[in-house]
Amino acid sequence: MSEQSPLHTARCLAAAAAPAPAPRAKLTHPGKAILAGGIAGGIEICITFPTEYVKTQLQLDEKANPPRYKGIGDCVKQTVQGHGVKGLYRGLSSLLYGSIPKAAVRFGTFEFLSNQMRDAQGKLSSQQSLLCGLGAGVFEAVLVVCPMETVKVKFIHDQCSPQPKYRGFFHGVREIVREQGLKGTYQGLTATILKQGSNQAIRFFVMTSLKNWYKGDNAAKEINPLVTGLFGALAGAASVFGNTPLDVVKTRMQGLEAHKYSSTWDCAFKIMKYEGPLAFYKGTVPRLGRVCLDVAIVFIIYEEVVKVLNKIWKTD
Repeated sequence: MSEQSPLHTARCLAAAAAPAPAPRAKLTHPGKAILAGGIAGGIEICITFPTEYVKTQLQLDEKANPPRYKGIGDCVKQTVQGHGVKGLYRGLSSLLYGSIPKAAVRFGTFEFLSNQMRDAQGKLSSQQSLLCGLGAGVFEAVLVVCPMETVKVKFIHDQCSPQPKYRGFFHGVREIVREQGLKGTYQGLTATILKQGSNQAIRFFVMTSLKNWYKGDNAAKEINPLVTGLFGALAGAASVFGNTPLDVVKTRMQGLEAHKYSSTWDCAFKIMKYEGPLAFYKGTVPRLGRVCLDVAIVFIIYEEVVKVLNKIWKTD
């Protein structure tokens, strides 16, 4: 039997002593992300819509007129007294029809972009997630959010009128298009792109930063759903404080009195001039509660649905 050379022996010892390569994180196929995102978006909006309704009502309750509501509780009380509990769900259909494709586009775009940027271990840096989130937000704003939000705000604002004219989602859309053309569903596009782009950039940046911190050197480490929910709530809170002013401007631009403003910038200028800087944070409390719950629910459901899809839908 021939003796092995010292060089060969040294290589064997070095290979044995070398640390095992870190496990690689599993990439999510954009198709799975679209399906999982749509499911998560549909479930989430059914749970959180009443807080969205209250937030929008408070933002539309301008100081230029005598305020109709004294606060969150009074808004809920007046709505239930006047329209019953179902009044808190007025406009749900328009938001539900939009929430499913919105979340589908958001997560599908994010996974597509992030898959191009991840390193050899499948890890995405916080800075890269910021860019991917920005791209996802812009895509969802143009394709889904702007027309969906315009219809939703008009529905809710219409209920404040003495004689509401919209009987349902399709009737409302038909009336808006008939009266204002297709551009009637794209009011406030600039504000919506700014809001959604910054929204998703902040959320995915915070979410990815927290996940990277939690996983450490093990990119494939599983995250408990409760931890995912906590991270999602923190990401949602960060986005609220980061872009509530844009949300206020967007809501005003999409209301029934949008004709008062010649542009997004004119709207922001008039709010500052006639109502003061605090008006940009009107509805922050109800929005904070809704968004934290919203983002937590969406990320939990999304991650869990992806896990199920990975078992039954092989894309590797």
